[in-house]
Amino acid sequence: MREFWIIFKQAFVTKAKTKSFIITTAIMIAAIFLLANLSKIIDTVQDITGEDSQNTLQVIDTSGILVEPLQLQLSENDTGVTVEPSTETEETLQAKVKAGELDSFLVLSLDDSNTIQAKYTTMSALDFSLPRTMQDALQSIQTQMKAEDLSLTGEQVQMLFAPIQFEQQNISPSAKSEEEIDQARMLVYVLMFVIYFAVILYSSMIATEVATEKSSRVMEILISSVSPVKHMFAKVLGIGSLGLLQIVFYGVAGFVAMKTSATGEPGGLSGIFSLSGIDTGTLIYAIVFFILGYFLYATLAALLGSLVSRTEDVQQVITPMTMLIVAAFIIAATGLGNPEMTYLKYVSFFPFFAPLVMFLRVGMLELPLWEPLLSIAIMLITIFFLGWFGARVYRGGVLMYGPSRSLKDIRKAIQLGKE
Repeated sequence: MREFWIIFKQAFVTKAKTKSFIITTAIMIAAIFLLANLSKIIDTVQDITGEDSQNTLQVIDTSGILVEPLQLQLSENDTGVTVEPSTETEETLQAKVKAGELDSFLVLSLDDSNTIQAKYTTMSALDFSLPRTMQDALQSIQTQMKAEDLSLTGEQVQMLFAPIQFEQQNISPSAKSEEEIDQARMLVYVLMFVIYFAVILYSSMIATEVATEKSSRVMEILISSVSPVKHMFAKVLGIGSLGLLQIVFYGVAGFVAMKTSATGEPGGLSGIFSLSGIDTGTLIYAIVFFILGYFLYATLAALLGSLVSRTEDVQQVITPMTMLIVAAFIIAATGLGNPEMTYLKYVSFFPFFAPLVMFLRVGMLELPLWEPLLSIAIMLITIFFLGWFGARVYRGGVLMYGPSRSLKDIRKAIQLGKE
């Protein structure tokens, strides 16, 4: 076991001291704090630059009666938009918009049936918020005008647009509220990303590490003092432990960032990611599926990495493995809106898809206990099989040199390992 822990320590410490690992970790932690405090940063920049959040819109009102009620409606809705009557012609304002002197303008008129006609002009392809705000305000004014034409009182108008009383009842004893489902969906989505990127990143790191040692001929020295099987599992555990430590750093940074950026507003990011409302079982399943998913793909990556002797060939040989995890993520993402789809149930028992798909189902649905346990059992059996098979391939693969042609080299590696 002494040799095992020496290789484990070497894999862990060597990668932890690399500039790429330190810089990547620092950048990710900084990005987490940046995203958590993005709204504060934007407000600070606006205060420093003196940018006013108030929007002023030039309005040509041919009716002569719409500007004042429009401004009143915008003020009541606290939209932060002011309208300014313009005496210039539509062609003049249009020329200013084209020249960049004006962002946009609005033309208002009334037709023969006393219906508001509005035309909003802009050069921006992304100007959606302001015209939507103006449309809503003008719709309210139109309703008031039509009510006056029909001699309806304010109470009658309110009765006309009164919403129905609609109550949704779920008689399942484990039913979740809409807020709980949204929170679970957000948590599952974030943890799916963590599992997805961790598996791709650290599995590729293991394959590259094995290929690097082979290309430098270090492998020949190592296998003379330690068995290839110990070497493989020491690499998998060493880099896996480093990956878990890095994710813990990200989790702590995210928790601190959310706490320090909390505004107390309901429905904000701090409320969505608050640990107080998160099901403990979901977090436990996240850890279990992350660890099992990592070992599943890491063992496969070590197996594939032993087949190549050049780091340039690593991406080519692990492409099928990468496609598996990408397919798993896509399938799981399609189920975020409706995790009860039938095909998700069957796919969640496929070991290479289970870390994401079964976690999606168990995080958003109340499943019978046997379903996640069966999926976990299938993954454990697959990991043990890959470990046994991978050890046979790894034993011969680390002694193979030259360009890797295809996955057919696995058979050659097994034959070489027997010798």
